[in-house]
Amino acid sequence: MHIYRIALEGSEFIDDKVKEERILFDWEMGVVIIDGSTVRNFVTDEEHFSKCMDESFTSLDLNDDGVLCRSELRKAFESLRLIEAHFGVDISTPPEKLNELYDSIFDKFDLDHSNTVDRQEFKSEMKKILLAIADGLGSCPIQMALEDDDQSNFLKKAADHEAANLVANQPSCS
Repeated sequence: MHIYRIALEGSEFIDDKVKEERILFDWEMGVVIIDGSTVRNFVTDEEHFSKCMDESFTSLDLNDDGVLCRSELRKAFESLRLIEAHFGVDISTPPEKLNELYDSIFDKFDLDHSNTVDRQEFKSEMKKILLAIADGLGSCPIQMALEDDDQSNFLKKAADHEAANLVANQPSCS
């Protein structure tokens, strides 16, 4: 068993006098503990993984044309803040360097060099990325605090998938 969910109401843990910080924690959080097998099981469940990738692709395809252009994919990666932050702290990256990095990411996704990313290319690259994360985690668990309503986080989806499987495989008490 690799997953535990704990409901936290952040505002309960902060002194009322610290109003600025209280605002930062005024949402419900879940704590998940995952390892590489959690992510790998999510990816190898083809039906569930495909459904999640289709939902994500549809939400990223802002103009509903069935493909992702550079700006749509960039917007998705910008929202993840993987490049502009280091352990949650903003870092200054020159705009030219950001453009170069985002273009490189797009080119990696654009397998047929059509200057767009179709649904299959998106799934294929996301699968590679998530399997690389699974390999990197191995059997070493990590603990993550995530917003309960964040439906775009693939690691949260992997943890939720594992939790659902655990519940489904639980023996009945009757």
